[in-house]
Amino acid sequence: MKPAYEHVDFGAHGSVRIYHRRLPRIPFEWHHHPEYELTLTLNSHGKRYIGDSVAEYGADDLVLVPPDLAHTWASNRSADAAQPQVAIVVWFDGAWARRLADCCPEYEPLHRLLRRGTCGLCFPAAQAQAMREQLPELLAAEPRRRLAATLDLLCRLADAPAQALASPAAFAGPAGAAGAATGHEPERINRVLALMESRLAEPLRLADLCAAAHWSPRSLQRYFLQHLGESVVQHLTRLRIGRACRLLADTRLPVSEVAARCGFGNLAHFNRQFKAARQTTPSAYRRQFAQGPGPEAAAPPRDAGRLDRRPPSLRRAARRRAIPAPAGD
Repeated sequence: MKPAYEHVDFGAHGSVRIYHRRLPRIPFEWHHHPEYELTLTLNSHGKRYIGDSVAEYGADDLVLVPPDLAHTWASNRSADAAQPQVAIVVWFDGAWARRLADCCPEYEPLHRLLRRGTCGLCFPAAQAQAMREQLPELLAAEPRRRLAATLDLLCRLADAPAQALASPAAFAGPAGAAGAATGHEPERINRVLALMESRLAEPLRLADLCAAAHWSPRSLQRYFLQHLGESVVQHLTRLRIGRACRLLADTRLPVSEVAARCGFGNLAHFNRQFKAARQTTPSAYRRQFAQGPGPEAAAPPRDAGRLDRRPPSLRRAARRRAIPAPAGD
């Protein structure tokens, strides 16, 4: 399913946008936008989709989504059925945050948060609870109070423990184009990562990667283990599985064709590797993206300063969009 584009309107005088979402259930709305998004989900249980990461979530769920990464939550039940499900959504522009960190040393932690959050972050319960405690300020009527609370929260999260979510391949287009290097690794390792991305569908020898970096096999393996936390083979497999997730979600290519385009010459081997990485089969993973959008309660007239008002683009897209046809295998 192709993700819908959501236009986030900050208004004429807003540096951040906060949305206090309350509804009976959180619908599946696969979408993306160029802003960072910090979302705290309360009184809700279901599945969270961040790029190629699909995981169960429960109360309280706190996640940072990077720009242009498709995502959604889809609930299946409430912790308290008598209360609405709630999502506190904070949108902010990455360039704005970097400029603020550059000119104000007090906000230098923002640089660390954005570097860590390139593939999305899921924070533990302690950080979710800390955000809950700040809700009176985050949802205050005065924009300055909301901004101050947001900056304080983001700086606290900069060094908080968190789990990375999507793989780098989640940012590639559905046709399999290679994503850009992150710029956080030395130039030599960037060349290795770029070579991996560009040749995911082909056999790739360790010697080819060593030649790109001008390193010995031992040095390359040591760098991957020390800085990426996994071996060269593990990283390459993760990239291939990540691209397979994108193709399964965004195209109707047969699973065998997806496997071939991601460098798996043997379908059975692909199925085993995919299930080990995603705890589901490729066909079952694809079916999760064949859901249609769910309804949302009517909202008041458009106003970028309203906390209970979602940017209108995604609602309009949801009304226009028909339920997609079942994806083939």
